[in-house]
Amino acid sequence: MKLAPIHRRDFIKRFRSLGWEGPFAGGKHQYMSKGTFNVHIPNPHGSGEISVGLLKRILAQADIGIEDWLNAR
Repeated sequence: MKLAPIHRRDFIKRFRSLGWEGPFAGGKHQYMSKGTFNVHIPNPHGSGEISVGLLKRILAQADIGIEDWLNAR
């Protein structure tokens, strides 16, 4: 399997299944946290989907491997 665009609500569910908490309000964007580490998540726009490019950047910031992401539910 490979990365595909994902709806924001499904993105949040997957992040939670990987041990992240949130989303929490934080300025212009909400964020999710794990321990002392925070990752900003995009606001819903248009279709509400997060593109593959943005998803890759967020996963890199969160230090989540693509295999871990694809296996998370």
